[in-house]
Amino acid sequence: AGFPDGVFNVVTGFGHEAGSALVDHPDVAKITFTGSDATGAKIYAQAARTMKRVTLELGGKSPNIVFADADLEAAAAAAPGAVFDNSGQDCCARSRVLVQREVFDRFVELFAAATSAWKVGDPTDSATAMGPLVTQQHLAKVRSYTEPLTDAEVLFRGEAPTGKGWWHPAMIVRADAGSSVCTDEIFGPVAAMIPFDDEADAIRICNDSPYGLSGSVWTRDGARSLRVVRAMEAGTISVNSNSS
Repeated sequence: AGFPDGVFNVVTGFGHEAGSALVDHPDVAKITFTGSDATGAKIYAQAARTMKRVTLELGGKSPNIVFADADLEAAAAAAPGAVFDNSGQDCCARSRVLVQREVFDRFVELFAAATSAWKVGDPTDSATAMGPLVTQQHLAKVRSYTEPLTDAEVLFRGEAPTGKGWWHPAMIVRADAGSSVCTDEIFGPVAAMIPFDDEADAIRICNDSPYGLSGSVWTRDGARSLRVVRAMEAGTISVNSNSS
């Protein structure tokens, strides 16, 4: 909480204890929360009891839409950072990669080549691009999505250390639009590749999700970019970029 003299208090503790107390306290006028949609829903309901204002930044399964007329090299070079930064533990991660069918195979090649250059290892090493996941429990959750995948579904699997640490390789997988890999927030280094036929198909797949935090559109057609951005059900959208 902020005070007129510029001094700030920091409250530490677990969310179900310290966080819940802050949401309930009558002297706290607003709650801002970044985290899971399940916890956000609890906060929203709890804050209603004291009529607090609430700002929530919750889960994401953000789409990265690549049209055939896009600069494929630029889009593919930017794609690993959009998914694998922070080991995929990013609510704005562009973890659904929608690519127009006629250039799908070529984009996968470029994306895989760009991802193969990412070094996974000690995060204190300046050459490292991706470190471990946050906990053993979270690693198990991510593996629950990736271990059942078949060889045909896995388009690229990167390298990762095998020693101490909760390591998971960067992965690019082909997935059906309705599969759990495409619908659930894995919150790990897994990019779900989905082909689409045309603009209407891309918008349909993009909006077939309960998440709408962010997204990207790659195309050289300015009019198309405006049409697609207006049709996307997402909060922050970038054109020919993956900026949050």
